[in-house]
Amino acid sequence: MDWKLELVAVPVTDVDRAKRFYTEQVGFDADHDHRISPELRFVQLTPPGSACSIALGTGVTDASPGSVRGLQMVVSDIDAARAQLVDGGVDVSEVQDFPWGRFVFFADPDGNRWAVQQIVRG
Repeated sequence: MDWKLELVAVPVTDVDRAKRFYTEQVGFDADHDHRISPELRFVQLTPPGSACSIALGTGVTDASPGSVRGLQMVVSDIDAARAQLVDGGVDVSEVQDFPWGRFVFFADPDGNRWAVQQIVRG
């Protein structure tokens, strides 16, 4: 049996601002944006090529905005990924090299923290 992680809730204070950040600056695809009721709005965004999406919204999670740490994406070229983030106006770290990979780090407007990794094989 396959067990697939497909959705991670990311708590934010301003759904529209977060949606713009992830789509316009980071480059995620906007899959869904539905207001089910005044208390529930569901926004699903997916990084290009990913099988896992994030969910933003109102009533989606009771976690505190900005409290998510350790979200991680993997790319084939960290230098190109960093350049894309910089071009999008994202405040992203310099490339950091570790024995287990090359990384950059950034946070969304609420402070939810992301790592982007290029796996180094060899």
